[in-house]
Amino acid sequence: MLADDDMDDRFFFDKALKVLPIPSELITVEDGAMLMDHLSKNATQLPDVLFLDLNMPRKNGSECLEEIKKHDLLKHLPVIIYSTSLHEDVANVLYKNGAHYYIRKGGMADLEKTLLKILTMITENKFVRPPRSKFILSIPAF
Repeated sequence: MLADDDMDDRFFFDKALKVLPIPSELITVEDGAMLMDHLSKNATQLPDVLFLDLNMPRKNGSECLEEIKKHDLLKHLPVIIYSTSLHEDVANVLYKNGAHYYIRKGGMADLEKTLLKILTMITENKFVRPPRSKFILSIPAF
């Protein structure tokens, strides 16, 4: 699932998923209020992972993360922050609040590599929350 208010980012995310060798189904929402509504209505059938933009209207990604991690039925949903900005102090708070990874938006090739890495971890049941030192995914490290 992807929560992102930018139509182009949603388009490129979907396009990147479609070229990967791992089959997937993408659900998108355009803002944090829509995300929380969708998750609440589908709490017994959550996505495998949520990619969450930070800067969205009506309810931002930080607020959504806090709500998700406080909700008994949602708190185990893996949340990956997917944002244009990358600030260490913000990353520290997001990690403390339960986000699994922090990915900075980049080019199409980087997005494909990152999504392949994440989906591979999920399909191999190796998707675990890393220590803070590995919270920010770095493409060259792959």
